[in-house]
Amino acid sequence: MELQTIQSRIYEVRVQKVMLDFDLADLYEVPTKALNQAIKRNGKRFPIDFMFRLTKTNVII
Repeated sequence: MELQTIQSRIYEVRVQKVMLDFDLADLYEVPTKALNQAIKRNGKRFPIDFMFRLTKTNVII
């Protein structure tokens, strides 16, 4: 995958650089559901700040 393609999938949210789960799953060529399950099952293998979830109260429209 080209560097520009990866860079175009990195967003800045509240001064944090983030990638959305479906973009990261596409990068690793796995279904989004499989990526999320792997993170859930093997949480200790990932850095503590690897993933976060936004709730309705976190979203500002």
